[in-house]
Amino acid sequence: MKNPKNAEAIDKNNLKSQLKAEEKVDIILSSNMQENLEKFKAFLEDSTDAVFREFYIGINRIPCAIVYIDGLIDKTTVSNQILKSLTYQISILETNTQRTIDIKNAFDEIKAYAVTIGDIKEADSLDEGVLGVLSGDVAVIIDGSSKLLIVSARGWPTRGISEPQAETVIRGSHEGFSETLRFNTALLRRRCKDPNFTIKTIQLGRRSKTDVAYAYIKGIVNPGLVEEVERRLNSIDIDAILDAGQVEQLIQDSYITPFPQVQVTERPDKTIANIVEGRIAILVDNSPYALIVPVSFYQFLQSPDDYFEKWMFSSIMRVMRWVAYFLTIFTPSIYIAVTSFHPGFIPTSLAISIAATRATVPFPVFIEATLMEITFELLREAGARLPKPIGSTIGIVGGIIIGDASVRAGITSPIMVIVVAITAIASFAIPTYSVSITLRLLRFPVMVAAAISGIYGVILSFLTINIHMVTLKSFGMDYMTPRAPIRYEDMKDFLIRPPIQTEKRRPISLLPVDMDRQDQ
Repeated sequence: MKNPKNAEAIDKNNLKSQLKAEEKVDIILSSNMQENLEKFKAFLEDSTDAVFREFYIGINRIPCAIVYIDGLIDKTTVSNQILKSLTYQISILETNTQRTIDIKNAFDEIKAYAVTIGDIKEADSLDEGVLGVLSGDVAVIIDGSSKLLIVSARGWPTRGISEPQAETVIRGSHEGFSETLRFNTALLRRRCKDPNFTIKTIQLGRRSKTDVAYAYIKGIVNPGLVEEVERRLNSIDIDAILDAGQVEQLIQDSYITPFPQVQVTERPDKTIANIVEGRIAILVDNSPYALIVPVSFYQFLQSPDDYFEKWMFSSIMRVMRWVAYFLTIFTPSIYIAVTSFHPGFIPTSLAISIAATRATVPFPVFIEATLMEITFELLREAGARLPKPIGSTIGIVGGIIIGDASVRAGITSPIMVIVVAITAIASFAIPTYSVSITLRLLRFPVMVAAAISGIYGVILSFLTINIHMVTLKSFGMDYMTPRAPIRYEDMKDFLIRPPIQTEKRRPISLLPVDMDRQDQ
C-alpha cells in the first residue's frame, strides 16, 4: 500500500519542478485555502524571508491566509489595512448588517468591504500569485475561492530623490531619477500633465521579471516609432535585466560601433523635453537612468543649460563644445603629423623650440604621445574608482607629479604634456559621458594613422569616421541628421541655440503627428 506521506512529497516535488521551469506554467488554484497555501509553500519554502500567516474571519471562522516577502512590504500597511481590516471589518459588517458571511460569498465581501487599500487585483493562477508576492505585493488566500486577491503594500528601502551626478547644471532642476521606477514616472508626471501622456509597463527577464516602462505623448509621437519600440522591447529574451544599460545594448540598431545610438540621462526635465519633441523614453526599475530614442549625434553635444540661459550665451558654449569635440580626437594626431612629417607647417621659432625640448627624449613622437595618453587614461580611471573625496585629488596631484617627473627625466617633452592636457580638458567639456568615452577611444587609431601617413592619415581618419557615422541609424532615424541628410528646418537648433520665440515647430526628422510647438 502506498504511503500517503510519500505521495504528498512526490506531488510537492512535481509542483516545484513545474514552477521552477523556465517556461511559464499557469497552475490553476483550487477552492481550498489549505491546498493553495501549500502550493505557495512548495515554491517559497526555501526562502526564509517568505511569510505565511493563517487566520480566521467572521462568525463562521472562514480560513484565510496571507503570503508576502519580508523586506518588500510595508509592515504597517499589512497590519493595519490588511490583517486588521480582514479580522475587524468583517466582524463589524456582520454585526451592522445582521447577516453572516459564508464560504460562498467571502471573496466578494472581502474585496468589496474589508480591504482598505486602493490598488488590488484578482489572480486566478499560482504563477500570477507568486509573481505578485515576489514583486512586493501581498497575496490574500480565502477558503472557498479559486482566486486570490493581490494587494499592493510595497515598502522596500529606497534612495530618495537627489541631484544628478553626471549631468549637473548651473540653472534648472536639481532633481534626478532614483532606482525606484514609480518614483521616476512620478517625476515625469509632475512635469507633463497632458492626459495624452502615456506610460506603459512591461516585464522583461525570464527570471528577474524587471518592470520596464516606456513613455510618450499620443498625438505627437509617430505611431510607427511606438510600434518599433514595442517590437524591440518584446523581442528581448534574457534571464535577467538588471540595469538600463542592458536594455540599451539589446535594442540599439548596431553593436559594431563605438558611437551610442540611444541617449542616456538621469534628468527628468531633459527626458520630458525630448518626449514633448516626439521621442520615447524608456525607464527600467532599479536603474536611475532613462533611455531616449531616437537620437541624432548632435544631441550628445547639447546640455540642459543651453535652454535655461539666454540663447547668445548658450550658442557660444555649444560652439565651444564642437571645438572640444575636434580637439579631443585630433589634437595628439595633428601634433604627431606636423612634427614627424610636416614640420614646415610650424613657425620656425616654434619648430626650433620643439626640437630643443625633444633633444633628450629617447622615443619617437608617436610612442611618446601614446605613453602619455595611456598614463592619463589610467589616472582618470583610478580617480573614478577611488572614493569620491580623494578621487579628484589623486587625479590632479598624480597628473602634476607624473607630468613634471617625466619631463625632468627626459622621457617626454613639455610640449607633449601641454598637448595631452589640452586633449583632456577638451574631453571634459563633452556633456555626455558615453560620447566622451567614444572620442577618447577613437583618439588612438587616429594617432596610428597620423604616425603612418602624417596629415593625410588624419584627413583619411576624419573621412572614415564621418562615413561610418552617416551609415548609422537610431530607430530608423539618420544618426547625422540634420547634416546628412540635410534638413534645413532642423538646422536652426544644430550648431547654435536659437531664441525660444523662433522654435515654433518640432524636429521634422522625428516625423511627429503634431508639428506645431507654439502658435505661428
